[in-house]
Amino acid sequence: MPFSQEQLSELNLLALFESSSSQEGIKVHKHSADPATVAAAERLHQRGLVTQPDGGYLTPLGSEITEQVHKILSVLTSAP
Repeated sequence: MPFSQEQLSELNLLALFESSSSQEGIKVHKHSADPATVAAAERLHQRGLVTQPDGGYLTPLGSEITEQVHKILSVLTSAP
């Protein structure tokens, strides 16, 4: 089953977080960000992956998932 567009937006947003640091967060500005990104941030917050509806910091679960997202991106972007 392929990823939905909503799931891709969530994965793309998680990829923006630095997985090696719990001290760096992100802020999704509702007035200037793409509506899909704003909605993705809100869904990630509802799922308990980020601390705020507009991003914030990764929760412990969010940090674990973000690590996996970075690993997947690393494999998919490496030369075959």
